[in-house]
Amino acid sequence: MKLVITAFPFFSEHNCHVLEAIASLPGVKVAAATHDPEELLPPQYRGLLCGHWRVQDLRIIDQFRWAVRELSARHGPVHQLFSPIEHLQTVCAELRAEMGIPGMSVEATRNFRDKARMKDLLRQAGIPCARHRRALSEHDAWSFAGEVGYPIVVKPVEGAASQETFKVDDPDGLRRALDVLHPSDRDQIILEEFLTGQEHSCDSFWLRGRRLFHTINRYDPSCLEVMRNPWIQWVVVLPRETDDPGYDDIRAASLEAHRVLGMGSGMSHTEWFRRPDGSLAISEIGARPPGAQFTTIISRAADFDALRAWAGLMVYEEFDPPTHKYAAGCCYLRGQGAGSRVRGVRGWDEVREKIGHLLTDVKLPAPGAPKSVTYEGEGYLIARHPDTRVVEDALKYAVSVIRVDLGD
Repeated sequence: MKLVITAFPFFSEHNCHVLEAIASLPGVKVAAATHDPEELLPPQYRGLLCGHWRVQDLRIIDQFRWAVRELSARHGPVHQLFSPIEHLQTVCAELRAEMGIPGMSVEATRNFRDKARMKDLLRQAGIPCARHRRALSEHDAWSFAGEVGYPIVVKPVEGAASQETFKVDDPDGLRRALDVLHPSDRDQIILEEFLTGQEHSCDSFWLRGRRLFHTINRYDPSCLEVMRNPWIQWVVVLPRETDDPGYDDIRAASLEAHRVLGMGSGMSHTEWFRRPDGSLAISEIGARPPGAQFTTIISRAADFDALRAWAGLMVYEEFDPPTHKYAAGCCYLRGQGAGSRVRGVRGWDEVREKIGHLLTDVKLPAPGAPKSVTYEGEGYLIARHPDTRVVEDALKYAVSVIRVDLGD
């Protein structure tokens, strides 16, 4: 049996599905290093782990190294070490290099993880992306704003999933962002021009630098707009027409971007915009599976298990490309009103009656559940159908009818 060690801070729903995907591979036993105690792992997943080690902070390489060594001492040589979490990509690569474990290099993980470095490399290669600047001080930030003008986006250099990301519309907004982020040599930030247009993602599966399968999603509205307005119930649609010639430019740009950054085997998530003039600009790329139910959307569109396929690439470098059979999409059910807990859900019966036959996955917000702190919201609906327009119309109808009421 081959020992695979994975790592993440918390036993979230997504991370538990990662454990399940790895454990489902033939000839594999899986161990995990986490911040959570093992007692917080939901009972249905506890039998998947051969071992567990808890540390305070996996980003500190000495703590992570200690966990890996202890797990290896108890369960045998480590065949593979990786994480679904972007914040842990580089420390995993550093430990793989120390232990002689194959996988993405330290340099490549830094290319994906450091968003300023990423954009430097993309621009040098002529790949369209937002104008940007790395800032080590407030002076750097004010200088960029003076050159580019407003609005701009301000975020940590090593951010992920729109966390601590600010859209800045004026000098007062920039001051507020800087008061939160405090740029320095240690805590560097990146400032970017604010991209406008239709936001998309391109999710891809790679084997030794070759793209074997990809999907394209459309967001309505953009992630940053959703972060700024916690009441918005947003929609993501994966059209069946992924190979439409209208996407030729992003396919070519994505291929070149991954070559420049050093993609090996695994899965990547590219966020990009179609500008009002029809041109494209890449926002950023992560060398990891996407969150926010995107792997489920991809799975439903192609009738396969996207997380298991990713795990197979990471452990065995094997991948059998599926057939893109359906359009699929997700609407995110988010609480409205004042309050810290879900008080109730209205409109579900009407939605179920009209589009229930299209729904493959349903998670309704549970009364009494705490208000979500992420843009995924308190629940979601996933739909699929061979016709993209049917999926679009169904999800737009759902968010127009369902209301999640908050209270205390």
